[in-house]
Amino acid sequence: MSPFSEVRSHGDLSDIPAGTAEDEVHGEVADPAGSGLAPYDGVLLVSFGGPEGPDDVMPFLENVTRGRGVPAERLAEVAEHYYARGGVSPINDANRALLAALRAELAGRGLDLPVVWGNRNWRPLLPDALAEAYQGGARRLLAVLTSAYSSWSGCRQYRENIAAAVAQLAERGQGIAVDVVRPYFDRPLLHDAIAEAVLAGLDQLEGGIDPADSTARVVFVTHSIPQSMDDASGPTGSAYSSQHRAVADAVMDRVARRRHRRYGWDLVFCSRSGSPRSPWLEPDVNDHLVELARTGAGGVVVVPIGFVSDHMEVVHDLDTEAASFADRLGLAFVRVRTVGTDPRFVRTLVDALLDRAAQTRDGTPSPPGSCCGEGCCRS
Repeated sequence: MSPFSEVRSHGDLSDIPAGTAEDEVHGEVADPAGSGLAPYDGVLLVSFGGPEGPDDVMPFLENVTRGRGVPAERLAEVAEHYYARGGVSPINDANRALLAALRAELAGRGLDLPVVWGNRNWRPLLPDALAEAYQGGARRLLAVLTSAYSSWSGCRQYRENIAAAVAQLAERGQGIAVDVVRPYFDRPLLHDAIAEAVLAGLDQLEGGIDPADSTARVVFVTHSIPQSMDDASGPTGSAYSSQHRAVADAVMDRVARRRHRRYGWDLVFCSRSGSPRSPWLEPDVNDHLVELARTGAGGVVVVPIGFVSDHMEVVHDLDTEAASFADRLGLAFVRVRTVGTDPRFVRTLVDALLDRAAQTRDGTPSPPGSCCGEGCCRS
């Protein structure tokens, strides 16, 4: 996802999805003895990228928006969000930490193979990551994205970027193949990690709001995308919005079991950047805070469900803008942590890798409606 809105790579864009919860044993996918991640000999962590200093900001934003006709004044506006933080995106350190955690989790399961990190929009770029893996002896990589949901910008575009990087290496005589795990939004361990963060947020809600008070509201936030993109997401449409709602439902079921009560919750959106003439997913988080204050909510627990780490959309759009907005409204505001390197999230990613590898070895068919085929997540 972009900061305005945040493949089968050696052939078509079809993909074999990962397994389901039935494959899990005590929260982890069982790995048949000796199989490891075969036929894959390396892992690729794929993310969005972000600037590492002031000189990187405008080139990075130009990479993000190339071909989209974003006005220069909008670029300058977003650039200020980065300059206010020294020109450095928090996503970079988050990805370094996740890379280290993935390596440790794989090693802990006896899986000794290279793990490299590549980005769509800034260094280390995908072609450089593939070249690193190739030089290390890898010839068939399995990629996992830092995007958990289906949409063109959150899934298919990454697959197209990977395919382009594979083709670039092929032109240099470096043949490497990359497969991609499917979106992992439905993994129970991921839901567990988010639920624990929500429970902690309810405990920490400030401003005199008792966590047991019905005026405490849980607000799940994700990146807005054009309505047309949501309509085209997934094999049959609307997967992006419906997957987020499914995760919120699963999380709140866990919260209800722990607290023995049901909390009201909403799904809202942030970081819209498109033309006002084009419909995007709504409501906007700030507009929704106004409505909650108007209807008597005393406080909100804000859950950045669409982001696995503290992207700029989290630290600026939520921690800065939404928090300030809530303060002006007299609405107590707590933003919960993203899953980051929570061990359950890291296990989620490794389980997804193992599932995909097992399905590739066994030729297991994809569940109906889950395959990333030619018509899935159209631009």
